[in-house]
Amino acid sequence: MTRQDWFTDAKLGVFLHWGVYAVDGVPESWAFFDGVVPRERYLAQLDGFTASAYDPDAWADLFRRVGARYTVLTARHHDGIALWDSAAGGLDVVRHSPASRDLLAPYARAMREHGLKVGLYYSLSDWNHPDYASARHPRPPHPELVDSPYVTPPEGREDPEAWARYLAYRDRQVDELLDGYAPDLLWFDGEWERSEEQWAVAALAARIRAHSPRTVCNARLLGHGDYATPEQGLPMRAPETPWELCLTLNDSWGYRPSDRNHKTPGMLVRCFAETVGMGGNLLLGVGPREDGSIPEEAAAPLEGLGAWVRRHAAAVYGTTGGLPPGHHYGPSTLSADRRTLYLVCFDPPAETVSVRGLRTPVRRVSVLGTGTPLGHRVTGGLHEVPGVLWIDAPAPEDLAAHGTVLAVELDGELEVYEGQGRD
Repeated sequence: MTRQDWFTDAKLGVFLHWGVYAVDGVPESWAFFDGVVPRERYLAQLDGFTASAYDPDAWADLFRRVGARYTVLTARHHDGIALWDSAAGGLDVVRHSPASRDLLAPYARAMREHGLKVGLYYSLSDWNHPDYASARHPRPPHPELVDSPYVTPPEGREDPEAWARYLAYRDRQVDELLDGYAPDLLWFDGEWERSEEQWAVAALAARIRAHSPRTVCNARLLGHGDYATPEQGLPMRAPETPWELCLTLNDSWGYRPSDRNHKTPGMLVRCFAETVGMGGNLLLGVGPREDGSIPEEAAAPLEGLGAWVRRHAAAVYGTTGGLPPGHHYGPSTLSADRRTLYLVCFDPPAETVSVRGLRTPVRRVSVLGTGTPLGHRVTGGLHEVPGVLWIDAPAPEDLAAHGTVLAVELDGELEVYEGQGRD
């Protein structure tokens, strides 16, 4: 078993952006970077960060009900404010806020006690560290994002010694995360601000593997990660590596009470089904309030998604991506033994559900969740080109909210035809 096996089987995770930015409900880190608020006002939020209602057991209980198998918490965002007491220095909520305690240890304990894998987000960048803006990216992929005094020194003012100090600080913090909390996953970010060589990524990756060889890292650890992280939009074709889609519940990662554009449970079901149908995981963003409580407007759609996942667990866990595009009008997944195909039908079928290009004969079709059998037959087909499988539409009482799943049991392992037909 490889260190990624648990990750590819997890299917659903929760991405927690929690920090001082929840005090005023402003964008995490970017609020002062983009000049939405003055830096001094942003940092003054430290005085209001209490974590007074922080209950990681309640978090874990909710996430487990939703069907998540792992969580990722922002141990330190681009603002450099750590959620633990870092001996490496810098800003943290233990010494600089009323929270005045390590918030990572209870999080890691609660997640593990509820059977969830523990992930920690760590930004490679730190826009408040005095040594950070001491080097210039030689070939910035996003010049507009590094042309800032928080990131880049003026022309001719680079300071290699300061940059070396910053890397030592970063390495010490990563060591603290590994030694103190034994994360199953490290979720890096901020990589666009320096080159792979400037970040000394090879040495950092070797350091992580030496400390914790089973820890999974995302691909933002440039050239040394285990999985890809498309963000805020489903890719049109799956990455060639393991991957997850990271997606917000509204339009914001952190707590933004002014952002009311929340996705409905039906939208979440579609995003989730389409993601697992392509063989990926969905990492859903949740922004707790400054006191640590999770807003109802975030919990409610998660609960709706969880109800759908519980009914259709067989089509989610232990599966791989299903049929190639064009074979079925909707996502599909495939059981580990490749003998059961799960077809997701978002809209109630009017008469039949069709599957094209299916070579393997079908033994039985039923509605997942009720077990009701459905009639089916094949029409057409010539030589190597298979006919069309027609499945009778489920009765109204067998339909599931937000999407019904049909279990197609095959007489052998799945084989599909993807040719152009007879000349």
